[in-house]
Amino acid sequence: MIQVLFVCLGNICRSPMAEAVLREQLFQEGLSEKVAVDSAGTGNWHIGKNPHPGTLKILNDYDISSDGLTGRQLQRSDFDKFDYIIGMDRTNIDDIRSMLGQPDHPKIFRFLDLTDHLKDVPDPYFTDDFQETYQLIDEGCEALLGKIMEDHKF
Repeated sequence: MIQVLFVCLGNICRSPMAEAVLREQLFQEGLSEKVAVDSAGTGNWHIGKNPHPGTLKILNDYDISSDGLTGRQLQRSDFDKFDYIIGMDRTNIDDIRSMLGQPDHPKIFRFLDLTDHLKDVPDPYFTDDFQETYQLIDEGCEALLGKIMEDHKF
């Protein structure tokens, strides 16, 4: 089973949204049994909590399930478990590398580096623009799905 981990700051907005969106795309492609998806935050403020109401609303608007989305913090053991560890912004990437003790490893990369966007996924906790975040995440998940399919010959 291929393992994907999305990481943002608090694990209530961007990374759980990406987790839900990629799960839906995997389901649509018939790959749910081949790829598992999770999310985590670099901070510990929201451990055990549900996603932000704005994240839940946007997922509901697009008829994407939010079942099983619960906040957790990134753990050192995640490096061994996951094949892809994807940070939503440059600060997340720096924190991931520091927390996992992996200063430069190809399985750790910035989400939108898979697209033509030369920017980070903005944090809607601060911008309150969940629609923009969703659009970037949807596009990024499509690109990631293509990468996974190419990497693993699906």
